[in-house]
Amino acid sequence: MKRWTANALLLLAGAVWGMGFVAQSTGMEHLGPYAFVAFRFTIAALVVWPFVLWESSRHSEPLEDKASTLGKFALIGVVFFFGMATQQVGLLTTSVSNSGFLTGLYVVFTPLVAVVVFRDWPHRIVWPAGGIALIGIFFLSGGNLSKLVVGDFLTIASAMFWALQTVLIGRFVVDSGRPFLLAATQFTVLALCAWFATVVLGEAVSLEAAYNARWELLYTGVFAGGFAFTLQVIGQRYTTASQAVMFLASEAPFAAIFAAILLNERIGLIGIAGCACILLAMLLVELVPEWQRRRITA
Repeated sequence: MKRWTANALLLLAGAVWGMGFVAQSTGMEHLGPYAFVAFRFTIAALVVWPFVLWESSRHSEPLEDKASTLGKFALIGVVFFFGMATQQVGLLTTSVSNSGFLTGLYVVFTPLVAVVVFRDWPHRIVWPAGGIALIGIFFLSGGNLSKLVVGDFLTIASAMFWALQTVLIGRFVVDSGRPFLLAATQFTVLALCAWFATVVLGEAVSLEAAYNARWELLYTGVFAGGFAFTLQVIGQRYTTASQAVMFLASEAPFAAIFAAILLNERIGLIGIAGCACILLAMLLVELVPEWQRRRITA
C-alpha cells in the first residue's frame, strides 16, 4: 500500500470519528460514560474478530512468539482504556471547548513520545505542521480557554495516552503484520476494562437504557469503533506515527461539520480558520516529504 493511500485511510477514520462525537453526545443521555464505552467496544470487538480468522487464513505461517505479540496488543488496549477514561472523567469538570483543545495536544505529544520511547525521529516538517494543527484545534474550540481545573489536567493526561497508543500501534503492527488481530485484541481489552470500571464504580446498566441508545451504540461500535480504529491500525502499517496523527486530527473539523449539519451548531469564522489550519498541516505532511523525495531522485 502506498503512503498516500494509507494517509487517505487515516483521513477517513478521522471523518468517521468526527461523526461519532455526535452519536456519543446523544448516547450519553441514556448510559453512563463507562457503560457506554463498555457496550461500544464490546460491539467493536465482535465486529472485528471474524476478520481475524480471515487474516489468519491468509498467512501460511503461524504468528511468531504469539504470547509476546498478544501481550503487546493487550498493552495497547490498556493504554487505550486509560485514554478513554481520563478524557471522559475530565469532561465532568471541564468544558467541551477546553476538552476538545486539550485532547488535540496528542498532535504535539505523538512525535515527542516516538522520540522518547523508540528514538524514532520524524521528518522535520512534522514539528511546524503539528504546531499549525494545534492552532487549528484551538480555533475550533472557540479560541478561548477558561481557568484550568482538575478536568483539564485529566484531559491533558488523556492526550498523552492517545499519543502513546498511536506510537505503540505504529511499532507493533509493523512488527506483527496482523492489523485485525491488533484491533480486535485492543477492543476486547478495552471493553473488559470498561466493564470492570462500570461494576466497581456502580454505574447503572440496563437493557432498556442500552436499547434506547441502540443507534448511537451501533454507530460508535461498528463504524467509529470497529471500522475506524481498524482503519487506523491498517493505515499505520505504511506511514509513521508522527505523520498519521496529522490525518487523525481531522476528526476535529469533521466533528464541527457534522455538529453543524445534525445538531445545528455553528463554528463561525474562527472555526473555519481552524479547519483551514488542520487542512494545511495535513497537506504539509503529505506533500513536503514527497516533494523532497522527487528532488533527490530527479
